[in-house]
Amino acid sequence: MRHRKSSRRLPQKPAHGRMLKRNLVTSLLLYEQIRTTKKRAQVVAPLVDRLVAVAKSSSPHNAIRSINSVVTDKNACRKIMEVLVKRYADRSSGLTHFKPVGARKGDGAALVDLSLLEGIDVPAKAVAPKKATPKKKESKPTKKAS
Repeated sequence: MRHRKSSRRLPQKPAHGRMLKRNLVTSLLLYEQIRTTKKRAQVVAPLVDRLVAVAKSSSPHNAIRSINSVVTDKNACRKIMEVLVKRYADRSSGLTHFKPVGARKGDGAALVDLSLLEGIDVPAKAVAPKKATPKKKESKPTKKAS
């Protein structure tokens, strides 16, 4: 019986389901939008929230270790640590959005576009505008008569 089991399950074998979740999370983090079935999207969305929460709360070393245990690409980990933590600094959860697309042609499975929400865009480096300084006139050197 499945009483009081909070996590959702995928119908694949457990090892295949784990790799499928890891690959979907990695793709979502790298491309910020993926198209998948509704059930798979419901499984992946809480994982992304959890990874960003770990990156915000833990020390950088521990956060990188725990993120790399889930994602399959080092660039996804880098993106979480450098971009997404700043983007979602004021949000604790709810970082993904489902947009229904329709049904898959072959088997009629419900498809959704799973995307990351747009947050605050923090520029990589804040540069103050330079003040316009008046140019000094250069005097021409005068020739000495000899």
